[in-house]
Amino acid sequence: MTTLAGKIPFVTGGAREGATVAFTYQQSVAPAAALVTEMEAAGGGRALALQADAADRAVLTDAINGVAHRLGRMDILVNNAGVLLLGALESFSLEDFHKMIAANVRAVFIAAKAALPHMGQGGRIINIGSTNAERMPFTGGRAYAMSKSALVGLVQGMARDPGPRGITVNNVQPGPTDTDMNPEAGEFGAALHGLMALQRHATPDEIAGMVAYIAGREAGFVTGASLTIDGGFSA
Repeated sequence: MTTLAGKIPFVTGGAREGATVAFTYQQSVAPAAALVTEMEAAGGGRALALQADAADRAVLTDAINGVAHRLGRMDILVNNAGVLLLGALESFSLEDFHKMIAANVRAVFIAAKAALPHMGQGGRIINIGSTNAERMPFTGGRAYAMSKSALVGLVQGMARDPGPRGITVNNVQPGPTDTDMNPEAGEFGAALHGLMALQRHATPDEIAGMVAYIAGREAGFVTGASLTIDGGFSA
């Protein structure tokens, strides 16, 4: 895709697209380095990998400010970092609850607050939510579903603030996607497919295509929205 050519995106939790991209990672040092090499070889542009915990306010804010100052601006923020923790209600710890809220909700707010001063007309803030904001059909996922549902209200309210500057704020809500967090060949794959109209996991590129659309100029009139791409999981 060339729709983002010349743009400067900042992505928490890793990314790939055809622009000068800065992305954070937490522990995956080797995969992050490999992604930088792959992106630069494929597109001839620059890629910056920053080791940062998205749940750490100071670290995340410093990373965003540092990239914006280094590159001159920030056009797109993709809040992709997230945590999935499951467990029975009676044994689910408050520590795990707070860890998930910090990564899935608080970090989104912090990143948006840090990025907005660096954005000009037509900027984009995109959160990676989840279809579980609409449907949680199995036990153990109440806290995760709540964290992703919180993003729905957040974007509806947040879209009002930068709207006069032409900056949009949206969620992309994937269903089961073949990633390290939820691999198609994992223990939950078959059970999830039984709940779907399209009985397979999405590929990361399919989700990236939706994100690229929301980040592009064709989606300039889409804001405050939660766009689901889940193979009929929530149908």
